Amino acid sequence: MHRRRFVLAATSVLATPAVVRAQETLKSAKAGYRLVTLSRDLVQPWSIAFMPDGRLLITERPGRLRVFANGRLEPRVLPGVPAVRTGGQAGLLDVCLHPGFAQNRMLYLSYIAGDGNDAATAVARAELGDGGLGNVRGIFEALPRGPGRLNLGSRIVFDRAGLMYVSVGDRFQMLRAQDLGDFAGKIVRLKDDGSVPPDNPFVGRPGVRPEIFTWGNRNPQGLALHPETGKVWEVEHGPKGGDELNILKAGGNYGWPLVTYGVNYDGSKITDNRSLPGMEDALRTWVPSISPCGLCFYTGDRFPGWKGSLFTGALSAYALFRIELDGERYRGEERLLEGRLPYIRDVRQGPDGLIYLVTHSDDGGLFSLEPA
Repeated sequence: MHRRRFVLAATSVLATPAVVRAQETLKSAKAGYRLVTLSRDLVQPWSIAFMPDGRLLITERPGRLRVFANGRLEPRVLPGVPAVRTGGQAGLLDVCLHPGFAQNRMLYLSYIAGDGNDAATAVARAELGDGGLGNVRGIFEALPRGPGRLNLGSRIVFDRAGLMYVSVGDRFQMLRAQDLGDFAGKIVRLKDDGSVPPDNPFVGRPGVRPEIFTWGNRNPQGLALHPETGKVWEVEHGPKGGDELNILKAGGNYGWPLVTYGVNYDGSKITDNRSLPGMEDALRTWVPSISPCGLCFYTGDRFPGWKGSLFTGALSAYALFRIELDGERYRGEERLLEGRLPYIRDVRQGPDGLIYLVTHSDDGGLFSLEPA
C-alpha cells in the first residue's frame, strides 16, 4: 500500500572545557530551550549511546571510542576498537548497546573494514570492561567489498524482539540497491550474534542474501524504533534532492534508483518515476536535500510540547529538524538551531529527558538542549 508523499521545495585535545550554556533563550513552536556546550574536544564524532549508569559512549570517525562522564570528556581512548578504514565517509560509525547491556556488557560497532582498495560496511560485537573492549568479533560484513568511500551508511538499532537492524549505503553505485544478491543499498536484520532470523522476508530464496530486510535504500543515515508501535523508522540521503523518511516494512523495496525525486549531482535526470507499483512510497520527501542524519523519537517530560516528535540532524541545512506526526502520517516540521551548529551527525534522547547532539567536524562538539 502506498503512503502519500509530502514534498517541500525547499587525536583529541585532553583538556575539557566547562559546561557552557547559551545566554539567549531559543524558541520553537512548542518550547523554549537553551543550547548547552558539554565538550568541544571531539574529532569527527559520529554517534552517541547512553549506558545505564548515565555515562555516554561516543564514536569518532578516525577510529576512536570515547566516554563522557561526570560532566567531562574522559581523556583516555577506549582500547579494543577493530581496525577501521578511514577517508571520504569511511571510518568508525555507529555504536549501539545490546538490549541486555546492563547484564552482559555487550555493544556493537558499525565501521568500514577492508584492505587495499577494497572495503565494506561491517559490524563487530564486543564486551565493555574496565580496561576497554574485549572479546571483539566481526559478525557481519556487507559483501561484496569494493572500492570507493561514499554512501556507506551505517546505523544500528534493536527491535523489541531483540533483533538487530543495520543500514548499508549503495556505495555510490546506484544499481546495487536493486540487486538482492548484494548488501549495498539495503537494511539487514540479524540476530544478536549476526546469524539470520528464520522469519526474514527472503529466507530460502535462491540467489538472495537472507539477511536482507529492505532494499532500494540509497544511503540510510538514521534508524529509530517507534516507542508505541515498535516499528523501525529510517531516514536516508537522496542524490541532489529526494531525501526520505520511511517506515520499514519486511521485504519492502523503497525504490532507489528506479523511483526518486532527486537528480544526479550534475543536474542530469535519474528517472521520471516518483512512485511505482510494488514499491514503498516515502512518508516524507525533502527537495532540496537536507541530508538527514541520526534519528530519535522524543518521549521525555522535560519538553512536554515536543513529546511524540521525531528529531533528525540536517547536515546540509545546518539545523536540527523536529518533525510532528499523526500516527504514521507526517504533519509538519520546524528547524531548530539553524546556522548555529555545523553538521549535526547524531541526535539522542538522554535518560534525563534532555536531547543530546554531536557535530561532525575536526573540532566536533557534544551538546544538549535544556528547557528555558
